[in-house]
Amino acid sequence: MNHSEPVIMTLNKENLRIVFMGTPEFAVGTLQRLIEEKYNVVAVVTQPDKPVGRHGSVLQQSDVKQYAMAHDIPVLQPEKMKDETFVEELRGYQADLQVVVAFRMLPEIVWSMPRLGTFNVHAALLPQYRGAAPINWAVINGEKQTGVTTFFLDKDIDTGRIIMQKPFPIGEEDNVEVVYDGLMKLGADVCIETIDKIIAGNGQVESLSQEQMIDTGKQLKQAPKIFKETCVIDWDQPAQQIHDFIRGLSPYPGAWTQLTDGEGGKQVLKIFDSRVVDDQDQDRGNIKIEKGNMIIAAGKGALCIQELQLAGKKRMSARDFVNGMHNLENFHVE
Repeated sequence: MNHSEPVIMTLNKENLRIVFMGTPEFAVGTLQRLIEEKYNVVAVVTQPDKPVGRHGSVLQQSDVKQYAMAHDIPVLQPEKMKDETFVEELRGYQADLQVVVAFRMLPEIVWSMPRLGTFNVHAALLPQYRGAAPINWAVINGEKQTGVTTFFLDKDIDTGRIIMQKPFPIGEEDNVEVVYDGLMKLGADVCIETIDKIIAGNGQVESLSQEQMIDTGKQLKQAPKIFKETCVIDWDQPAQQIHDFIRGLSPYPGAWTQLTDGEGGKQVLKIFDSRVVDDQDQDRGNIKIEKGNMIIAAGKGALCIQELQLAGKKRMSARDFVNGMHNLENFHVE
C-alpha cells in the first residue's frame, strides 16, 4: 500500500499566520505596515483599556487597539498573560509567528507557542540598552547612534538571539520625539525585513547569540523604566550632560527642577529645550538674564533655556517666561 508524502506548505505572506502584540503609538507604526502590505495578521494582543479622567470613569483604548478595531482585526486584552482562558484563546488563532513591539514581558507559555517562535522589535542596538526606555537613555547618555534590533524572545528580558539590526543617527540637538519618530519608521522596516527573511527560509532564519556580541570588559548600558524621580536635573553636572538629560526626556515625561525665590518659595519647573553656552561667571543653579535669555549655571558651563513650563502653567518659550517674571535673577534652581 502506497502512503503519500506529507504536503509541505511553502510560506508566503498570505499564509503565514501572525499574532501582533503591542500597546502604544510606537507599535502602531509596525502594525500599520503589516496591514498595508497585506501580511496575514490574524489577531492583536494589547493592554486592557485604561481608566482615565478625574474619577477614572472613562476607559481609554490603547493606540494599537484603536488601529486594530478600525481594520477589523480581532483584539485580545488579557489582564494576566498566564490566564488560562487567554492562553486557550490565543492558541485558537494557530499563529505561526508572534511579533512583539513595545509590550510587556511574556511568559514562556506565550512566547514559545508559535511553531516559528516570537520575535521582538527593540528600539536599540542590543545587547546595549536592554530595558523599558531605550530611546530615552540613548539620548540621555549623549549617544550619537542608536537603532533597531529584532530578536527571538527567551526567558530573560531583551537577551534573545538577534536576527537583524539597523542603526539610526542621533543629531546633537535631537530630542526623544525626533528619535522616537525615526525609530518607529525604522522599526516597521526592520520588522518587515525580518518576516521576509523567515519566509524566504521557509521558517528557518539565522540568528546570533548576544553573548557573542559582548566585548570583554565593555560595560553594558541599561534602559530601566523612567519614573518622576528619575527626571530631576542635577545642576552639579556639566552643562552638556544636563543638556543631553533634558533632550532625553523631552517632550515626555520632561526633565524638572525646583525654582526657588529669594524667600524660600518653591515651584516645579520643567525644561524641554536648552543650548549649552560657555559661561563660568556664576555659581551652579544661579540664573542670569542676558539680552532676554535665561541662562542657568551648571557644574561646568551653563545652559541657555529655550522652552519651559512652570507648574500649573502652559509650556512657553523662555523669552516669554523672562518677560512675564519679575526679579528672576533673585531666583535659583536646585
